[in-house]
Amino acid sequence: MFTGIIESLGKLTHIEKEGTNVHFTLTSDFTEELKIDQSVAHNGVCLTVVTIKDNSYTVTAIDETLQKTTLNNFKIGDEINLERGMKLGDRLDGHIVQGHVDQTGTCTHIKQEEGSWIFTFKYDESLNNITIEKGSITVNGTSLTVVNSKNNSFSVAIIPYTFENTIFKNLKIGNEVNLEFDVIGKYVSRLHQKNKA
Repeated sequence: MFTGIIESLGKLTHIEKEGTNVHFTLTSDFTEELKIDQSVAHNGVCLTVVTIKDNSYTVTAIDETLQKTTLNNFKIGDEINLERGMKLGDRLDGHIVQGHVDQTGTCTHIKQEEGSWIFTFKYDESLNNITIEKGSITVNGTSLTVVNSKNNSFSVAIIPYTFENTIFKNLKIGNEVNLEFDVIGKYVSRLHQKNKA
């Protein structure tokens, strides 16, 4: 379980394929605090630490995860949003995030305003995920508030701190992102679909 508050940026240093699995090795400023079998969200994707060596650690993604997320787009040298699992008893500054990406989306517009940025994303509405105005959304692991909610798109406002301390500063129009929709909204959407059947 995560909060969507990015702890640190990691740097991808090695990618190794093994059958249908891919091992990603990263450096981070909290590597020495990690343990084998610990969960870490990478751009919102929950992955398990399998090895630790010096300032580097490795996580493994299976084929299903690779198919449903943007992990296949990772390149050596990329900066990655990182968050370790939530501690019981800590403040929940973001929202409840599972680290299970629902689908990918595409950045369609970036508008710089005085003191903030508005990012707009489009997604496939046929997968029955929804956003609501002022509801929660996770974009590449970052907990954000939805503005301008539509059937297949939404926008988020990014403050300077978030822009500078996440990979939003590297995001460009056309880039794919990982989306995790609000867990409560997913239950409501599922119940609505069942009632219509």
